[in-house]
Amino acid sequence: MSFWDHFDVLRRVVIRIAAVVIIAAVLLFMFMPQIFDAVVVAPCRGSFPLYKLFDAISGSDSSSFGIDLINVNLASQLFVHLSLSFHLALVISFPIVIYFIWTFIRPALYQRERRGVVVAFNFGLLMFYIGVAVGYFVVFPLTLRFLATYQLSSLIPNVITIDSYMENFLSIIFIMGILFEIPVLGWLLGRIGLLKRSFFTKYRRHAVVLLLVLAAIITPTGDPFTLAIVMLPLYLLYELTAKVVPSDDFALHIESTSVKKV
Repeated sequence: MSFWDHFDVLRRVVIRIAAVVIIAAVLLFMFMPQIFDAVVVAPCRGSFPLYKLFDAISGSDSSSFGIDLINVNLASQLFVHLSLSFHLALVISFPIVIYFIWTFIRPALYQRERRGVVVAFNFGLLMFYIGVAVGYFVVFPLTLRFLATYQLSSLIPNVITIDSYMENFLSIIFIMGILFEIPVLGWLLGRIGLLKRSFFTKYRRHAVVLLLVLAAIITPTGDPFTLAIVMLPLYLLYELTAKVVPSDDFALHIESTSVKKV
């Protein structure tokens, strides 16, 4: 195939991706009021699953907890409706988008390379959705509950706008989704010989301290249980990365192969 033939194939792939995302966004736009009330603002209510879990463990009562959102800009609700429909469409249609991209690059790969790319894509998709789930069910509710109830002075009431809520909602969830791609990045770096499994063993104690600091920054409540809830996924992420990184013998094989080629 010539350059323009490849370009034509790429153009058709891009059109298909755009069509899938647009169709998903339109469908989500139609049902967004129901999705918004049932899913997006669910952490604003005391009946959210994480709050109920805390109540069952600590004996507290979160039924009185609630956050009322307000709108201060004329067009904010329309923009939130459009933006949220598009972002959720990207998340939901992401596997289809990856498949279309895969159909474009697959002919250029050998059979062995295809298997490795398929494993990496599937593993990456799984970790992204796990990260999104952790962000939605754990990290964002903890952050919301702390910041919404924190007061510098009793003379300053907390009034949360829809724009502020959505900015934090989307950023935290997408950041957690990207953060959970670290094992995939570690696997790729290990495959090319830039990262060794012994690195994780050598610096495990340092990593635990850094992860504790990171968990404390995410949930600065001073509650050991809340800190542990956030720390546990981060530490499991570290250990999973250590497991998927190839062994030191593989790294030595890569280095020796590179030396022979030189």
